[in-house]
Amino acid sequence: MAPSLPIALLCGVCGIATLATPTAAAPVPTTFAVTDAYALAVPLGQPNSAVFLTLTNDSTQSRALVAGTSPIAEVVEIHKHIHEGGMMRMRPVSRIEVPAQSAVRLQPGGFHIMLIGLKGDLVPGDQVELTLIFDDGTRFRVDAPVRKAGSGTSAP
Repeated sequence: MAPSLPIALLCGVCGIATLATPTAAAPVPTTFAVTDAYALAVPLGQPNSAVFLTLTNDSTQSRALVAGTSPIAEVVEIHKHIHEGGMMRMRPVSRIEVPAQSAVRLQPGGFHIMLIGLKGDLVPGDQVELTLIFDDGTRFRVDAPVRKAGSGTSAP
């Protein structure tokens, strides 16, 4: 015996509803690289230093560096040099945008990461452990070698 029209109609509607139900989109992979990282050696007793590096975002979504931590510093801040009142000044910024399919270089005279309240000396040849935190919650650990200012670098 054939099913009654209301049951067949109900089954058909349920089938269409099932086919039309949206599925969760697959997560977009984030491909990020941190290269050319280094920290500046500072004279004994100097309370602050800087880290420079290149952030490469090969993904299809923009990301932003928003924070950092390091066991060698009390505070890690993102900074930028700006020209203000005829002088170069260093100012904290809340984020560094890294557009999709591009790279941003943190370098002397531009964006950089400040290590404030150093808990030890930064001697050339040592490594500085740094964790970078991005706007999507991603964390990257970086081991930045300490370099003497003037060895292909310039002080912040």
